[in-house]
Amino acid sequence: MVPLSWYLMLSAALFCIGVFGVLTRRNAIGILMGIELMLNASNINLVAFARFLHPAILTGQVFTVFVITVAAAEVAVGLAIVIAAYRNMHLVNVDEIDVMRW
Repeated sequence: MVPLSWYLMLSAALFCIGVFGVLTRRNAIGILMGIELMLNASNINLVAFARFLHPAILTGQVFTVFVITVAAAEVAVGLAIVIAAYRNMHLVNVDEIDVMRW
């Protein structure tokens, strides 16, 4: 059986990689991917704690499904914004997109 600390270390590593990706990328798609990594790290935490604390109760898995649903909506809205910015301004660099009205 894999101990809880291994899941927590994996989750912390994924979260750190996601934070690094969000803070260092200038491309909007790269920032969205970093956010997805951070959300997946939280999903690993939810499922791991649910399995080790109360294996018979599925609260961690239910919360994970909600997080996946919110992440899918976030990606859809974010990608729509990126596509609209690219169509109107022909760039996806977040440093150069500083106005909301095109």
